[in-house]
Amino acid sequence: MPKVKTKKSAAKRFKVTGTGKLKRMKAYKSHILTKKTAKRKRNLRHATITDSTNVKAMKKIMPYI
Repeated sequence: MPKVKTKKSAAKRFKVTGTGKLKRMKAYKSHILTKKTAKRKRNLRHATITDSTNVKAMKKIMPYI
């Protein structure tokens, strides 16, 4: 059985926490920032935990992470 390749794009976007959860950065912080409030942009800075409905698929494309 050959090795399963890691999807490098996913590996760059997700990190595994000590408890095995997936951590990611929030979207919508790259452009068109003038119409977004300071509070909204500030809240987009922080990382968050990936939703449980997506974790199975993410772990499948990142088998060794």
